[in-house]
Amino acid sequence: MLKILKYLKKQEWVYVVFSVAFIAVQVWLDLKLPDYMSDITTLIQTEGSTMREILVQGGYMLLCALGSMATSIVVGFFAAKVAAGLARRLRGMVYDKTLSFSMEEINSFSSASLITRTTNDIVQIQMIIAMGLQVMVKGPILAVWAIVKIAGKSWQWTTATGVAVIILIAVFGIIIGLAMPKFKRIQSLTDNVNRVSREQLIGLRVVRAYNAEEYQEDKFEVANEELTRTNRFAFTVMAIMVPSITLIQSGLSLAVYWLGAHMIEAAAFEDKVQLFSNMVVFSAYAIQVIMAFMLMAMIFIMLPRANVSALRIMEVLDKKNHITDGKRKEGAAGEKGTIEFKDVSFRYPDAAENMIEHISFTARKGETVAIIGSTGSGKSTLVNLIPRFYDATEGQVLVDGVDVREYNQKALRDKIGYVSQKAILFSGTVSTNVAYGDMGESMTGDQVRRGVRIAQAEEFVQKMDGTYDAHIAQGGSNVSGGQKQRLSIARAIARNPEIYIFDDSFSALDYKTDRILRNALKKEIKDATMLIVAQRIGTIKDADRIIVLDDGKVAGMGTHEELLKNCRTYQEIAYSQLSKEELANA
Repeated sequence: MLKILKYLKKQEWVYVVFSVAFIAVQVWLDLKLPDYMSDITTLIQTEGSTMREILVQGGYMLLCALGSMATSIVVGFFAAKVAAGLARRLRGMVYDKTLSFSMEEINSFSSASLITRTTNDIVQIQMIIAMGLQVMVKGPILAVWAIVKIAGKSWQWTTATGVAVIILIAVFGIIIGLAMPKFKRIQSLTDNVNRVSREQLIGLRVVRAYNAEEYQEDKFEVANEELTRTNRFAFTVMAIMVPSITLIQSGLSLAVYWLGAHMIEAAAFEDKVQLFSNMVVFSAYAIQVIMAFMLMAMIFIMLPRANVSALRIMEVLDKKNHITDGKRKEGAAGEKGTIEFKDVSFRYPDAAENMIEHISFTARKGETVAIIGSTGSGKSTLVNLIPRFYDATEGQVLVDGVDVREYNQKALRDKIGYVSQKAILFSGTVSTNVAYGDMGESMTGDQVRRGVRIAQAEEFVQKMDGTYDAHIAQGGSNVSGGQKQRLSIARAIARNPEIYIFDDSFSALDYKTDRILRNALKKEIKDATMLIVAQRIGTIKDADRIIVLDDGKVAGMGTHEELLKNCRTYQEIAYSQLSKEELANA
């Protein structure tokens, strides 16, 4: 938890100092009240005292109470400002850190867990900071100051208060010891509930298509019940704290008055009034001591969960990025648009074997290189090494004659128009999605329209309500799979990069649209280098070079005609899709 505090700004530390100062004033005012109570008690029992003198002391008490309220409001303002500022900063830092992660780091956290850490965990931190400044700082100051003020009143009363404090600390220790492990468990179970909920919402169509609502409900119920059971135990344990404090407080008051009664009975007559006054004051101070521990108890209720949240946030912020920025922003002279793999092998983290092995090839400016192979042969893995979603385990991947590890990541990715295997659209409009590659900063409407036209999306976009300003729902749920793919392709084209990577990006298109789109690409972006991952022979047969992968290794490389003659793996793929006559006429 203390590590989180290092992210406070200098100005916020000033607010903290002001808060502590105002808390000290508040405690002083609170502890002045028993003194005025003592004076009033003495005046009531003293002959010759006037009502005016009593009202004056009462007026001082009222001023102390109002002053305490005012300082409490000021402290609350500063605490809220510090807590909200820190929470905002932490959310931004966790979000930015997540965006900087490579796929390796992303996969070490689940999406549900990262969402929980960015929201729920940071709320826990915000609450503990806001409450801590008002309560955690005040509690110890109040307890120590009150104990100092009562220490000289009577050793009997002081001993009774000390015993009460020891019992309180023991109760706190037992309760926190039981609750802390459960609070750690609660956060991971919250991740699990979020994961199940997110999974069900994303796969809603499949769930309904297979009448699996009851199965999903059962999965959610199991996760929900486990979270509920753990929450119930943790908060039941913590709920014991307040009744325990109340019992100890009542017991201490009883002990003070019981001891006071015996002391007054045994005292001389002239000392009885003073002793009674001292008993009233001591009782008030003793209650303040217990109140101080009650305040700290509130924090102890929140602290275990906040501590777990802080650890989870720091786990994200302290996560080491395996892919780090280089310094290069430009490639080698005369190598623009060139992609070269030099004896590249790659193994996923914690995997036993390489996913791809000893891959070597070169794609030059204006060339179209296709990659085909069976499912799981490493096609997507291969192209994901170019924008550095992962780094090669062995060998080198060069773009424009420079190892991709030497590039600044932003500069490298500015060279690439990437279309993922799963078409991704964002909530917004057609225009904002197509212009996404330039973040809408300088891309013109003509560039957007050009991308849509080449991607063969113009026809359906014109039919949408609002055309280019038509609404796109989150994830593109209001357009078809083929439309999503074409808009994703339009996004890459509108960026006008020197390298295009199409990762099985034509799979949802019909054969006619596929052919027209490829012809448009060949005509309109002929100076760019294209890497196409595909499953269909028809999509790649016109490529300048086709790389055939089999179990992560190159099984063949050449043109469509060459591979039909020389590569058995390619022949098997081709004949599984087209007849010999169709291939001969292709």
